[in-house]
Amino acid sequence: MALPVVVIVGRPNVGKSSLLNALAGRMISIVDPRAGVTRDRVSTVVEHRDHYFELTDTGGVGIVDADHLEEHVEEQIRYAIQCADVVIFLVDVRDGVTALDCAVGTLLRRCVQPLILVANKVDVAPLEPEAAQFVRLGYGEPLCVSATEGHGCRELLGRINELLGSTADAKPEQPLMRLALVGKRNAGKSTLVNALAGEERMIVSETPGTTRDAVDVRFERDGRMFVAIDTAGVRKKSRMQDIEYYSYTRALRSIRRADVVMFLVDATVPISDVDLKLGRTILDEYKPVVIAVNKWDLARGRADSTAYGEYLTQIMPALDYAPITFITAKTGRNVDAATDVALNLHRQAHSRVTTGRLNAALEAILQERGPSPKRGTKTLKVYYATQAAVAPPTIVFFCNHPGLVSDNYRRFMENRLRDILPFREVPLRLLFRARHESRTRET
Repeated sequence: MALPVVVIVGRPNVGKSSLLNALAGRMISIVDPRAGVTRDRVSTVVEHRDHYFELTDTGGVGIVDADHLEEHVEEQIRYAIQCADVVIFLVDVRDGVTALDCAVGTLLRRCVQPLILVANKVDVAPLEPEAAQFVRLGYGEPLCVSATEGHGCRELLGRINELLGSTADAKPEQPLMRLALVGKRNAGKSTLVNALAGEERMIVSETPGTTRDAVDVRFERDGRMFVAIDTAGVRKKSRMQDIEYYSYTRALRSIRRADVVMFLVDATVPISDVDLKLGRTILDEYKPVVIAVNKWDLARGRADSTAYGEYLTQIMPALDYAPITFITAKTGRNVDAATDVALNLHRQAHSRVTTGRLNAALEAILQERGPSPKRGTKTLKVYYATQAAVAPPTIVFFCNHPGLVSDNYRRFMENRLRDILPFREVPLRLLFRARHESRTRET
């Protein structure tokens, strides 16, 4: 059952993103004093007193966008209003009634959904009487809140619950998989999200840096719920503006909270330092990753898939275990197949093997190639292993001297474990522990 949707609408800089963060109880939307930072619809699930709804932040009505994306932003706002069960009309008590507020009021007069007029930035009690001026917008007495201080947010949540009634009683279905889409700017992440969602959920433009927030988009496939996390495109840190840096940190956070990462590579341009650094970040977080080579329709005449796969393996050898898919997000070609690959990685990352099977694999590895001979007066001996966790699969090896495990031998063991056990395409975390000590050492 789909969650009811509550949409925040207003002119630029009235505090829509701050209000979403306040009601959600965590930082989701980027907040910046400059107008027009939010472009896409940014949504999150909010729970209040066992009621659940999807809260959506939108761009500012009447935005003047530096990249001339006004029409795209307005289209996203209109679509959000159409999908809404309740609309929050947000105004700024400190600025009073403006011409743009009146324009927003006119736009919302077509709504048949319940509407709550909310006066924001009422940070101190003496400002409350100032909210009365908004009555002339025609939506009754406004509810006073301060998104930054939290004043009035509980009352607003209670009002939302009253309007939604029993439609908000159902607890949201947990997604089977959270899939983060990452890549450098203009790799096609937003286009891919739209293909997965089956609607124009994200703004797509040739302008680099269109997406700023990390946006969770819920979509259903074969009766199962998934979440695609669209992230801002990454470029070199030295060229980042401050808003881009906020976007970059949210992209990194999205990698950490994802179950699987889809790493988009633009087939029409060479692999760059940005790609290599993103690959390193994914590797450091031990996330299963499918490398999705996008815009393959534009590159097929210059290279075949086998040669391109070898090129990727050569330039990113640390990710040589990751499966590679070739897609065209714009037309949807192979998008379903790439999602199937990601789902298979999710299964691998959550696989667990018995101690007996793991130690049989260890014995085979030791027979094939044991640890290096003595280093000084000590010889490394690996006694047995056990799987301690999944996602990532974590293998603990008990040995006599953990400090003697070389990086080279650890990589050898990791590769051989992938060959033998059902972890062929996912990262493994190997821990080496002294048999009679409680502490672990990761190598």
